[in-house]
Order: sequence, then C-alpha cells, then structure tokens
Amino acid sequence: MDAIILQILNGLDKGSAYALIALGLTLIFGTLGVVNFAHGALFMIGAFCAVTFSRIISISHEVVDETQTDFLGNALVVKVPYVYDWFGEAAGNTIIDWAVPLSIIFAIPVMILIGVIMERGLIKHFYSRPHADQILVTFGLAMVLQEIIKYYYGANPVPMPAPSAFTGSFDFGAMLGFDPNTIIYPYWRIVYFGFAAVVIGAVFAFLQFTTFGMVVRAGMADRETVQLLGINIDKRFTLMFGIAAAVAGVAGVMYVPINSPNYDMGMHFLVLSFVVVVVGGMGSLPGAVLAGFVLGILESFASMREVLEFLPGINQIIIYLVAIIILLTRPRGLMGRKGVMEE
Repeated sequence: MDAIILQILNGLDKGSAYALIALGLTLIFGTLGVVNFAHGALFMIGAFCAVTFSRIISISHEVVDETQTDFLGNALVVKVPYVYDWFGEAAGNTIIDWAVPLSIIFAIPVMILIGVIMERGLIKHFYSRPHADQILVTFGLAMVLQEIIKYYYGANPVPMPAPSAFTGSFDFGAMLGFDPNTIIYPYWRIVYFGFAAVVIGAVFAFLQFTTFGMVVRAGMADRETVQLLGINIDKRFTLMFGIAAAVAGVAGVMYVPINSPNYDMGMHFLVLSFVVVVVGGMGSLPGAVLAGFVLGILESFASMREVLEFLPGINQIIIYLVAIIILLTRPRGLMGRKGVMEE
C-alpha cells in the first residue's frame, strides 16, 4: 500500500506538468486551430525566466568590509547584492531565497509578450495552411528558440534550488498511519501539484465565468457567427495565445527545482504533452487535464522496480501504448469533440 501511495504521488507530480502544458496546447488549438510544436519551447523559456530573474536579483557590487580581514590584517573586499542596499540584508536574503516563486511575477508578462509576438509575427500566416505546415514551421521555431537559449545560458543544466522553507520531505506515512519514514515525499513536489491545481482552476474559471472567456468559448464553437456580431474575435484569440504561453511559462518556472532547466527540456515534455492532448481529445480542455494526470500516474506505476523486472523498459513506452489502445477504441480520445481534425 505504501508503494502504491508513493507512485500515485509521483504520478500526480508528473501529471501536473503534462496537464499544464497540454492545457496551453489545447487552448491554442481550440481557439486558433493551430498545432503548435513550439509550445514545449515556451515551457523551457519559462524555466529560464526563473534563471534570469535569479541572476538579476543576485547582481552584486564590491564593498570593503572592515569587519573581515585576510591573514595580513587587510580588510576584505566582498560582494554585496544590490537588493541588500534596496531592502536591507534580511529582506534581500528572503528575496534571493524565494527567487523561484517570485520569478512568476517576471515570467507572466514576458511570456504573454512572447506569445503575442509569436502569434502576430508568424502563426497568423499559417491559419489556413494544412496542419503539416503548421507543425513544420512551429517545430522549426522551437529549434531556433532552443539554440538561442543554448547560446546565452550554455548546454549544461542550471541548478535552481527551492526556497529553504520547502527543502526536505513530508512524512505522508506518519500522517496516514504507517510507520514513520515509510512514505517520504519532497515538499516542493507537493507545492507543484497544488500550484498546477490552482492554475488549471483559474483557467477554467476565466473561460467559464468572465465575459471575455464566454466570448472566446463562443468563438471556439462558431467563429464566423461571433464575427458577424461585430466582435473582434481575432484580437481575443491573440490574447488567448499569450495566456496559453503564460500557462506554459509558469509551469516551467515552478518546475525548475524539480528538474534543473536545460535548453532541450521543452522537447521532452512537448512530445509527451501532444500524446496527452490526443488521448484527451483534440480541442477538449477537460480531456487534456484528465489525460495528463491519468498518463502521469500510469507512467509512475510503470517505473516501479517490480514492474520493470517483469517488463523491462515498459516505463519508456507505457504512455504510447495507452495512447494506441485508447485511440483504437475511442478515435476522438477520451473527451474529444466530433469534427475536430476529422476533415
């Protein structure tokens, strides 16, 4: 039982990342009809927004510290971050320690701007083109963005620690009545799952309960009729592209303490997230979220030692096997809509 609970927790952790990226992919496809293979790169850029923010707030200047001396008795020259001068040492240390969650404030406007520029500058020219053309051009854009990040940040992963308040692990076993230290799970992974739940809930609430969201949903169902009512649906869809980019970006920001950001991290999540979108049903937001968590849990269980001893390598292909089975039995996916990508 303890192994099962641990694998469910691992699955929710992976599923959170899959669901967030798949949600953004589905928003773009549902509103614009574009298959965006650059979406994984947006997740990667979000991760490097956290790196950039951390480096900005860590910029230092040199001062002579009379309280510290070298072996000759000379005062030492030390580096002091500018945030110490602006907010004081205690507050400055707190800001640097909480760099990852604070970088969300930096990442959201950056990602929205990148999304709008991407849509207006490139994607809009491929609305009426075949999906194969959209895949090729967005995949090429993803490769360009990946190489730009590699040029400026290097090819090696960049470690980004979680805030010190969330280092260590939570003893789930003791809470559930098991022996202490039976089920140990890192605090930050629990935070990531909670964060994903909040973002997913916020996106659905935005689409369901705001006037802007209602118009967008109407445009997704019947774009021409909404335009005949005098509503500039294209402008709203452009903003939705920016929002989808922001969702992918903040997912990348909060993921950096779990997996150190690397220039090619987006490609790994991109392929898996497209499988998640297809399994959930193209254009279905609830389907994308459901499939993300289901496939994340299945992948986690397939990674168990007992399973790997019986079926070596099954953890590498389980998601694709499940996708084949679901699409053979339900060609539109779990919650797909009739007519989407069936022309």
